[in-house]
Amino acid sequence: MRWTRGVSVWPVGLVGGLRFEGPRVQDGRVVGFHTAWEPNRPFPVDMAGFAVALPLLLSKPNAQFDAAAPRGHLESSLLSHLVDPKDLEPRAANCTRVLVWHTRTEKPKMKQEEQLQRQGRGSDPAVEV
Repeated sequence: MRWTRGVSVWPVGLVGGLRFEGPRVQDGRVVGFHTAWEPNRPFPVDMAGFAVALPLLLSKPNAQFDAAAPRGHLESSLLSHLVDPKDLEPRAANCTRVLVWHTRTEKPKMKQEEQLQRQGRGSDPAVEV
C-alpha cells in the first residue's frame, strides 16, 4: 500500500463466509469483485481491503464515511467520493495473494463459500489464503 497514488485494493481472507473476498483483476485492472454478499454495491470491498493516499483524501474535503449508509455500504459511501471503480489500483500481486485476514479464535464459517462452490463460482483456488 506504500505505493498507493489514489485508492488501492487487495483481497481479504476469511470474510463474508468465503475463503477470501476481493477484487478480480484482468490485465492489471480491477474488472469486478469476488463476493457473495450484495455484489452490486458500488464498491463491494471489505474495510480491510483498501487504502487511500493521503493527498487524495486531503484534496476531497467533503469525502467521508456516511454514518447513515445501509449495512455493508460504509466503504462505498467513502470510496464513491474518491475514485471511479476503473481507477482502483490492484495490490498483493494483482490481487492473487491474501495478505490480510479477518481472524477469530473459532473455526471460520464458510457457508457462502460452500454455496458459491455449488453454483460453480467458488473462490479461485490459485489464490493463496
